[in-house]
Amino acid sequence: MSNRVVAENNTSPARDTLPFFSTNSMELTHITRAASGVSPTLGQLLKRVGDVRKEQTGDETPVHQILDVSDTSSVETRSLPFVLSFNNLTYSVQARRKFITLPAVFRRQPHPLGPVTATDPVPGENLFSKTKTLLNDISGEARDGEIMAVLGASGSGKSTLIDALANRIAKESLKGTIKLNGEVLESRMLKVISAYVMQDDLLFPMLTVEETLMFAAEFRLPRTLSKSKKKIRVQALIDQLGLRNAAKTVIGDEGHRGVSGGERRRVSIGIDIIHDPILLFLDEPTSGLDSTSAYMVVKVLQRIAQSGSIVIMSIHQPSYRILGLLDRMIFLSRGQTVYSGSPMNLTHFFDEFGHPIPENENRTEFALDLIRELEGSPGGTKSLVEFNKTWQNMKQSRNTNAHSDSQGLSLKEAISASISRGKLVSGATNNDASSPTSMVPNFANPAWKEMVVLSQRSVTNSRRMPELFGIRAGAVMVTGFILATIFWQLDNSPKGVQERLGFFAFAMSTTFYTCADALPVFLQERYIFMRETAHNAYRRSSYVLSHTLTSLPALVFLSFAFSAITFWAVGLDGGFFFYFLMMFASFWAGNSFVTFLSGVVPHVMLGYTVVVAILAYFLLFSGFFINRDRIPPYWIWFHYLSLVKYPYEAVLQSEFGNPVKCFVRGVQIFDNTPLAAVPTAMKVRLLETLSRTLNMRITTSTCLTTGVDILDKEAVNQLSKWSCLWITVAWGFFFRFLFYFSLLLGSKNKRR
Repeated sequence: MSNRVVAENNTSPARDTLPFFSTNSMELTHITRAASGVSPTLGQLLKRVGDVRKEQTGDETPVHQILDVSDTSSVETRSLPFVLSFNNLTYSVQARRKFITLPAVFRRQPHPLGPVTATDPVPGENLFSKTKTLLNDISGEARDGEIMAVLGASGSGKSTLIDALANRIAKESLKGTIKLNGEVLESRMLKVISAYVMQDDLLFPMLTVEETLMFAAEFRLPRTLSKSKKKIRVQALIDQLGLRNAAKTVIGDEGHRGVSGGERRRVSIGIDIIHDPILLFLDEPTSGLDSTSAYMVVKVLQRIAQSGSIVIMSIHQPSYRILGLLDRMIFLSRGQTVYSGSPMNLTHFFDEFGHPIPENENRTEFALDLIRELEGSPGGTKSLVEFNKTWQNMKQSRNTNAHSDSQGLSLKEAISASISRGKLVSGATNNDASSPTSMVPNFANPAWKEMVVLSQRSVTNSRRMPELFGIRAGAVMVTGFILATIFWQLDNSPKGVQERLGFFAFAMSTTFYTCADALPVFLQERYIFMRETAHNAYRRSSYVLSHTLTSLPALVFLSFAFSAITFWAVGLDGGFFFYFLMMFASFWAGNSFVTFLSGVVPHVMLGYTVVVAILAYFLLFSGFFINRDRIPPYWIWFHYLSLVKYPYEAVLQSEFGNPVKCFVRGVQIFDNTPLAAVPTAMKVRLLETLSRTLNMRITTSTCLTTGVDILDKEAVNQLSKWSCLWITVAWGFFFRFLFYFSLLLGSKNKRR
């Protein structure tokens, strides 16, 4: 006995009129049950639907394939009844007025006895700002298996509506309700069961298409799923997105040739649907693509919708072919709904409105042109908005009886059914949970797993751009070489002491300045990070820890290279191991400081300006240019905040901490005075006279200044060298914590 799969009864009018599959292709004959009586899974049914359709229509777009995580043996064949409804969504912002004229000031004062006029201020407005309504009482619904498109001119509120539905607007600012299967969506659960594809393609340029999707699978799919199943999911997704020929090609950027624009857009969609979300939001996924690429993207979205997902996207102006793939449409004009319904009813709608659509004209183009024409008229689109409300009320009254006997599942039941059919809702398997929210975990993987995957991705991306680390290493080694040749084999004379002080000050500041290259690293990843953490792909703490771990090997190498080049060449005497540790601590603190600034400063050029300025202040207050005891009291606090102070004092104590090592003997006492040019014989006689005057024996070999004396002279006597080392390391950890909090507070990615 054969089973037959036909189109579901709850499809929209658009799908009834323009079916994606022909009647013959939708009929699957000869699908018999196995000997054990096991029913085919939804993924198997969809695959056979696509195979039959390919044989009859020649469609090469692969079918959306679902990986059955729970290996469920018995699955019902009816569709998943997910319904996303939104009612009376209203969102306003305060906009600054461009200019204020004196007559306007008097005109905005309401008359105490007269009625309120159009020139009177609106509540919430003042002379300097005005309220701008971006969404005004928007209502509608979207169902699983369908694509809802939001259309309108630029500035009509398309992206704002998508952001509102995707929980990207603060709750206190958005009025109205958004429900899934009649239950209010909590932010925590929406992050797990939904995905948001931004208009810009935010991808790592040096990863291949396959690697990009595989890393997304590692983030979004649970650890309990084997590596082989994740690879199967990725390969199925590559086929479904039509990216097989580009699977081994890098994404590319301005400096590296990679995939095409349409392929890049499909990769952006793929990384967000890797876990088969129930809700998929897309902000103009066809923007910037040619007609064929745009059609392929929307066709992929149709496959995703048919797998049991709700797809909602904004689109500027769909072509005739794309229009045939859409199920529901919402036209917006200045934040108001001017049409909501099936694309097939668009002609009838405008016929009754009194503006019939010409027979051979694109319906959406005509509608958008008419809306723009009405916006420029004195009455605006008020008549069209009112007519749409009347139209919707009439349609709702006609459909009340038709759907009165329909049975909808609760959100918990619908999610359970979705999981049983193989949709990968981030490893949600707790079907016995008391609420839908408790069915889905916050994150698919533990923190350590996230750190491993993040580190692997960072290393892979960096390894394919060796020039970045090469330039940094070259700068450090060239600087070390220049310092080594300038300060070659310094002696222990008074001039040698001054030269050592100069070398240490420049060397310590160099370690911090060379860390400035860490600034653009996070700035380039900022929006990728915000997109991934917006839907709980990984924890922010995992990102900070992996970012820290992956930076340490480079810091160790740079520290060792600089120390090895300069220590013996300059003739330092404080011990190489401590010198290396201090260099590493300096690189660590500098890298952490610059990383923190990258989380606060939004632009690269502004960041470089801030970094250079602050590091210059650190060097100024380090104690090299002016001793601590000579700094004015009102600036002494900056001396203790200086990152250069502690490494500088540590290497000074390591170099001059030996109490028996002498740096000034006998006649060398005159070297830094005007008497330095006097002949040596005269200096000896002066030394004898000085001995008689002081009543003590001073010869040419008498030690007059030790290293401890130099430290006292430089006011480096408050902390030991090891204390300075640990304080420098602690500064590094402190700035890493600040970096974490900057990510926690600055990456909410929500409108206010």
